[in-house]
Amino acid sequence: MMSGQTLLYLVYVLAAASAVLAIEALYLTYARRRARVGAINRRLLRLAEQAPAEQTLQGLLKERGLDARGDFAFGLVGLNRLYTQSGITGDPFAFLAMFLAAGLVAALLARFLLGFGYLFVLLTFLFVGLLLPYLVLRRARSRRVAKFAAQLPDALDMIVRSLRAGHPSSVAIALVAREMPDPIGTEFGIASDEITFGLSLEQAVRKLAERVGFEGLNLLSVALSIQAKTGGNLTEILANLSKVLRERQKLKLKIRALSAEGRMSAILISAFPLVMFGILQLVAPSFYGQVWGDRLLAPVLTIFGAWALLGDFIMYRMVNFDY
Repeated sequence: MMSGQTLLYLVYVLAAASAVLAIEALYLTYARRRARVGAINRRLLRLAEQAPAEQTLQGLLKERGLDARGDFAFGLVGLNRLYTQSGITGDPFAFLAMFLAAGLVAALLARFLLGFGYLFVLLTFLFVGLLLPYLVLRRARSRRVAKFAAQLPDALDMIVRSLRAGHPSSVAIALVAREMPDPIGTEFGIASDEITFGLSLEQAVRKLAERVGFEGLNLLSVALSIQAKTGGNLTEILANLSKVLRERQKLKLKIRALSAEGRMSAILISAFPLVMFGILQLVAPSFYGQVWGDRLLAPVLTIFGAWALLGDFIMYRMVNFDY
């Protein structure tokens, strides 16, 4: 039989081994996470999964609502362009079906749980099922384009340095795809793969501009088109374009700083009536008395609601500028 002292030593050894194994498991988990973070954009992450380059390209195009040639896959080009430029990945039909299902659930709750009329139920379904996904896509596109705009000058500087080092333009674009995070890393990676599989630089950049929706890429596409037809120093053209885009970005930030007071005033003025209404409903539910039963209430609220929305729109236009 094993003595008590030996048994105690065995427990110590097992505890030490368990601690070592736990530390090793934590380290391996951290290392895997670091490896995934090391793939700084979505394209590199998919390539790290040992997928062939052509299969990776087709997958990246398909999940953005594009066909195998990189063109819009659906007949509703405007909505297809919005979905592609939003950067949301996955099946577009599943994205729409999710919101339609949410709209149906919200409409059923409004009808059978809250007891609202059919008009309100229909408006609820239309808002949640159709208008809300449109607003989500527009918001996602705006944020993605803003991030892309902030990255593009650095990407152009990287291309310029690569060209001055003697690399061809395709290698310079591949360098951006390898070294920069999303969204610009994956977008330039798709352009690099398209060039590899037969597109010209001008065609790849034109498709890049269509996928992203940033007007600075239109300038890049025009510059490359002119340079391809008339010649010239491409590095100087790209360096000047990078400078222009960086100055435009500075101007945008300056405008946002100058209009910050107006934006906050618009938000507070617009939110104040709604906040006060909510507080009164909580503190004194009978404050408005029998006014809810008056037949003039609906048209009056509609008129003043439209007037308030018009004021919000005017304030929005006053604090947003073209630059």
